[in-house]
Amino acid sequence: MTLLMPEELEAALRDIGAKRYHRLHPFHGLLHGGQLTKGQVQAWALNRYYYQAMIPVKDASLIARCEDSDIRREWRSRLVDHDGVEPGDGGIARWLKLTDGLGLDRDYVMSLNGLLPGTRFAVEAYVRFVREKSLLEAIASSLTELFSPVIISERVSGMLAGYDFVTKETLAYFDKRPPQARRDSGFALDYVKRNAQTPGEQQAVLRALEFKCSVLWAMLDALHHAYISPKHIPPGAFVPRD
Repeated sequence: MTLLMPEELEAALRDIGAKRYHRLHPFHGLLHGGQLTKGQVQAWALNRYYYQAMIPVKDASLIARCEDSDIRREWRSRLVDHDGVEPGDGGIARWLKLTDGLGLDRDYVMSLNGLLPGTRFAVEAYVRFVREKSLLEAIASSLTELFSPVIISERVSGMLAGYDFVTKETLAYFDKRPPQARRDSGFALDYVKRNAQTPGEQQAVLRALEFKCSVLWAMLDALHHAYISPKHIPPGAFVPRD
């Protein structure tokens, strides 16, 4: 292994996103192309809720073991983004408005009773990764946000055009995410480029981003298997009415 220059490390990180980000998953092609039933869209939103709800748990665990107050101050904005500053505010609340708009019972969504096992395993693996790996790896794993503005643009335009049961208000969660993602990924990318100072640390950073891409991919694999093909819905998981 050779030490990469910071711009070479960034290029390698972006190459991982170009090849592994879940924007490329067939499920997203169907979702964004208006090719799913309402029940299949509900299944996506319900399962994705668990990921959204666990993001501040993941971020709080990172803050709790970070000794640098500058990083803690920067990172806590993520908690505000998702938890809000009061009940009914923040990204999690906006995601629940999305599931409300899709006709899902809010108490059922929040109970997590309808989750796919694959969703639960993938999300909890991500939380454990951030808790147990080095701070450098934990921060690097967040760099999927480099690629999220594009997928959000595709999602909003595609779903509004493809589904008569989706409105702009339903998708209001996504209004604030692109600028938040650009802010957060800019900080994380700068941190990684400055602090991955050995070939081994750089390889760990690259593997961390690969891992996070795999988490997101695995969540869609679980959805595709259960609700698209071969439609093997695990016992206890959400069953669409259609």
